[in-house]
Amino acid sequence: MLRTLDIRDMLLIDRLSLGFGPGLNVLTGETGAGKSILLDCLGFVLGWRGRADLVRQGAAQGEVTAVFDLPPGHPARAILSEAGIEIADEELILRRVNGGDGRKTGFVNDRRVSGEVLRQLSEVLVELHGQHDDRGLLNPRGHRALLDAFAALDTAGLRAAWSARREAARALHEAEAAVAAARAEEEYLRHAVAELEDLAPEPGEEAVLDGSRRAMQAADRIREDVGRALQNLGGQGAEGAMLDATRWLEGAAERAEGRLDAPLAALSRALIELGEAHRGVEDALAALDFDPGALEATEERLFALRALARKHAVLPDDLAALADALRDRLGRIEAADATLATLQATAAEADRAYERAADGIAAARREAAARLDAAVSAELAPLKMERAVFRTIVSDAEPGPEGRDGVAFTVATNPGAPAGPLDKIASGGELSRFLLALKVCLARGNDALVLIFDEIDRGVGGATADAVGRRLRRLSDEAQVLVVTHSPQVAAQGDLHFRVAKSVSQDVTTSTVSPLADEERVDEIARMLSGDRVTDAAAEAARSLLAG
Repeated sequence: MLRTLDIRDMLLIDRLSLGFGPGLNVLTGETGAGKSILLDCLGFVLGWRGRADLVRQGAAQGEVTAVFDLPPGHPARAILSEAGIEIADEELILRRVNGGDGRKTGFVNDRRVSGEVLRQLSEVLVELHGQHDDRGLLNPRGHRALLDAFAALDTAGLRAAWSARREAARALHEAEAAVAAARAEEEYLRHAVAELEDLAPEPGEEAVLDGSRRAMQAADRIREDVGRALQNLGGQGAEGAMLDATRWLEGAAERAEGRLDAPLAALSRALIELGEAHRGVEDALAALDFDPGALEATEERLFALRALARKHAVLPDDLAALADALRDRLGRIEAADATLATLQATAAEADRAYERAADGIAAARREAAARLDAAVSAELAPLKMERAVFRTIVSDAEPGPEGRDGVAFTVATNPGAPAGPLDKIASGGELSRFLLALKVCLARGNDALVLIFDEIDRGVGGATADAVGRRLRRLSDEAQVLVVTHSPQVAAQGDLHFRVAKSVSQDVTTSTVSPLADEERVDEIARMLSGDRVTDAAAEAARSLLAG
């Protein structure tokens, strides 16, 4: 519910604070008094795109503040949450400033927001209806949702079926594309797998081969020197000389009185070390001995591994994993027919499930369309349009998450006349009454919205205007209603009544809005009945309207 509207320095308004109430709020005043300015200002704070020159002449900036009651569960809370704004209580304060340079700045509970956030909020806060309304009932794009709301249709299952259908179609398409691409390289895959299986690479094999190759290459380079060393150690050179020296010294030791004991011990140790050196060189020479063919085989294997790795742009240690991956791709190609058959069956079943859900929703929409047509026709008779024909057309449309039905509201103002869209067939007064009748039928406890009717009673009077007023009154039982009207019959139905007036002082024009007490309402409605000169008869008629 719109609780208050504060306007500062906007158009013809200097300072204005209005407090609205539940039920039917009516605004009246002479033509040109500025009633449309209030709607311009409300549209401005809600982020609607409109006229740019809103700032009052001579003012530095203009400002509009609107305060709404926001009960728990109101759809505006989801929009605020997505924008990062949490509302702890039930008060929503929208404020928007229009600078003298044309720049506009919006706030929600003192948090700065974009105009887009304000426009999103306006969709769930306010609904405007009038002869040039393209945001509500005249917009064909919203007719299907309006019919669904009238029928209380739950389309969640249909949307889920649509999502499942799209997902199944996507999975099938991707699988078909993958199989087609795989089959295009099947010959290459088979050759590559055969080549890898023939080589049979193993992780870590390259390092082992490279180490063996290096060892054999090193052995080949030092083996000749080690052999010569062994040859010299095993001859009669040093060892023979040392043995001869030992025998001579042992023969002389008895006469040397111990002076040869130390040299003899040293020679003994040297002979032992020389023997160990000989055996060690023999062992080393034996270890360095290898088959030249082994080196050649090792190099061939190593070079083959590296060449295949370069060919596939992987590391040699990754060749075994590559072989597994290529075999897997070949396996998928070989199993493609079974996989595609499964996905095709899933997609076909998803199609059937969607069609069943869409058929059910379509049938419900056609049944609801007949009920809506009957309900609107019943409302048109009291509005003096008993000869008009309203039809809800449910037609085939492109399938989507909301089904495959197009919905359009059409009218024919006279029997036998061609039917067409509301705004193309009906005249201004007829259109207003069509919109009112339709809105009365569609309103079902939608107290989240503030309904605004801008001169929807234009072109009607007498009993028809009274019927319009009574239907607006009925609507106000479902939601808060604001109506700008020239009809005394409509004004008399209001719970709150505001009068818009324009005055000129020192060449400055100002619009004011005043809430009316009971007697002031009598005077205003009498003025609406008789003009500037309020007669006793007009006053009595006004009291009768207010009492009725």
